[in-house]
Amino acid sequence: MEIREERQLNPVADEVSGLVAVTRPIIVGLLHSIGEEYLEPHGGRENMRLADLGRVRKASDGDLGVAFEYAIHDAVMRQEEVITDRVATALKKVKITQGDPASILFAIEKTGAKQLVETKRELITPESRALSGKRGQPVKLQGYLNQLAAAFHRPTSRVQLPRSIRGLWKADLFLGSAEPDRWVGASVKINRLQLDGAEGLRIGIVPTSSGKSDAVRLDESRNLVVCPVPHDFSFMQVFYTGMRIVQALVASDFKMPSDALLPEPAHREVARIYVERRNFKIGEVLDAVSTFAQPSLLETTAENVTATLYEGSRPSETFTALGPIPRTDLA
Repeated sequence: MEIREERQLNPVADEVSGLVAVTRPIIVGLLHSIGEEYLEPHGGRENMRLADLGRVRKASDGDLGVAFEYAIHDAVMRQEEVITDRVATALKKVKITQGDPASILFAIEKTGAKQLVETKRELITPESRALSGKRGQPVKLQGYLNQLAAAFHRPTSRVQLPRSIRGLWKADLFLGSAEPDRWVGASVKINRLQLDGAEGLRIGIVPTSSGKSDAVRLDESRNLVVCPVPHDFSFMQVFYTGMRIVQALVASDFKMPSDALLPEPAHREVARIYVERRNFKIGEVLDAVSTFAQPSLLETTAENVTATLYEGSRPSETFTALGPIPRTDLA
């Protein structure tokens, strides 16, 4: 597995180059959400062309939610200030007060074909504890990862979990810090109406509602610290804009979308950059368009690691990050 960290170095200089930088990882996310069985006719993930992505990965109801989960995880790992400040505030409310905020992406492919824990190798240790907000000694997270993954698809596995974390399988992220080695389950919902509490979940991340306060607060009825993400001229506005451009490209098989789909000239210019390269391999395109992304917007570092799910104290099975990842250097 290749884990990449990006840190923002400079403010966005212009809309086009900034959106090129934003849309590239969204395309990578869509590529890696495709099951292996759909890739074989196209020579596998490494050989898929951009035009093939448009045909194979048509828009689904879950695309926006999956993209939002990935975007929040990525923002925490990049230490993007607008997100990490809010996450740090939420963590303090659940008694994690030391160290820089970190995120573990706990993603289970909805088809059940693959399970994935994406994190740096050292983040989950034999002493990592999952805080539940209940009295008593917090459970060790590493020993229950396999059961949590199984519980997503098998209700019978849920009752075998300790009561304090019986709903932790609903987590999208584990948020916490490696310094105290303490973590909490977080639910990330693009639709705030779908945010529900569960035993073991402690933080809920949602977009800010129009006219509502964006303060991080405790929702006692759900036993969740709700962490709204700001919209206007901030994280959610950039995310939605980049996502709309990619959705329009996918819907049109990476041919030029209609003016009705993308009426803004700057957004059409971003789309055109990809349309001109629709017959090239996706990895080649992502490398090529980095030339048009804002220079020095992000600094990228990479580390090749293995993600292992554990059962008890012994590793049981290793999962890769859904195939080779094309280069996504944004700097």
